[in-house]
Amino acid sequence: MTWSQVYDPLGNAVLSTFLAALPILALLGSLGVFRVKAHYAALLGLATSLIVATLVFGMPAKMIATSAVYGAGYGLFPIGWIVLNVIFLYQLTNERGYFDILRHSITGLTQDRRLQLLLVAFSFGAFIEGACGFGTPVAVTGAILIGLGFTPLAASGLSLIANTAPVAYGALGTPIIGLQSVTGLDLRELSAMVGRQLPFFSLIVPFWLIWAFAGFRGMLEIWPAILIAGVFFAVPQFLMSNFHGPWLVDVVAAAVSIAAVALFIRVWHPKRIWRFPEEVRTGSGSDRVRLLFGKSFAQ
Repeated sequence: MTWSQVYDPLGNAVLSTFLAALPILALLGSLGVFRVKAHYAALLGLATSLIVATLVFGMPAKMIATSAVYGAGYGLFPIGWIVLNVIFLYQLTNERGYFDILRHSITGLTQDRRLQLLLVAFSFGAFIEGACGFGTPVAVTGAILIGLGFTPLAASGLSLIANTAPVAYGALGTPIIGLQSVTGLDLRELSAMVGRQLPFFSLIVPFWLIWAFAGFRGMLEIWPAILIAGVFFAVPQFLMSNFHGPWLVDVVAAAVSIAAVALFIRVWHPKRIWRFPEEVRTGSGSDRVRLLFGKSFAQ
C-alpha cells in the first residue's frame, strides 16, 4: 500500500503544524507537567498520534496499525535489547564493586572536580552513549558523579549538557541507521556528512560543560585539558564516521578521549584544585565562586 502524506491538510501551515505536534505535546506535557508515569504517557502520545493521523492527515487505518507495530518492534529490537543488556552490565559491575574502583581511579587521577567532570560526563559518558544511548549515559554518569560528591541536580544537568556531543552516533549509530531507513539515502554518505559537521560542536561542548559548572574563569584555568578532551574526541569522530561508518564512532572516539585526558593530567596540573565546600576548610585563602548549579570553592 502506498500513501502520499499531505503536510498541510488544513490549508493553514501554522494550524497543520500545531496538530502534527500534538502527540509530542501530549507525551512531554504528561511527563513534565502532569507527572504521569512514563508508560501511560507513551500510550497517551500513541493514542493522540492515531487520532491526528486518522482525522487530520487521512492516513489509512491499515497503515496506521502496521506503523504502530513496526515502531513497537523497533523500540524493542534493537533499542530495548541494547538498553536491557547495559542495565545488566551496570548492575553486575555495581554489585561486584567495579564502580567503586572506577570512582577511586578517577579521584586517583585528579582531585580537581572540573577534571573529574570532564572525564566522567564528557569522555566516559560519550562511551556509554556510543555503546547504548537512550538515556543510559546520563543515568550512569549521573550516578558516578553523585558518588563523587556532585549534587543530583548538578550531576543530571551537567550529564545532559555533555551528552549533546555524542548523541548523533548513540547506540552503535542507531539515529543514523534510523534516518537511513526512512530516507533511503546511502548509510555511509549520511554517516560521513554528519561526521563533517558534528566535530566542530564536539570541540565546543566540553568548554560549555565546564563553563556551566565552574564559570568562565574556572573554565580558563583548565582549558588545555578541555582542548585535549575535545580534539581527541572530535578527530576520531570525523575519521570513524567518514572511513568506517556510524557503528563505532562514539565508542572509538570516547576511548581515545579518555586515554588522552588521563595521560595528559598525569603530567599537567591546574594551578588551583577545584573542590566542593565540604572539602575545604573556611579560611582567608579560600576563594569563593558561585556556580550555575550551586556553590563551590577553588583552593
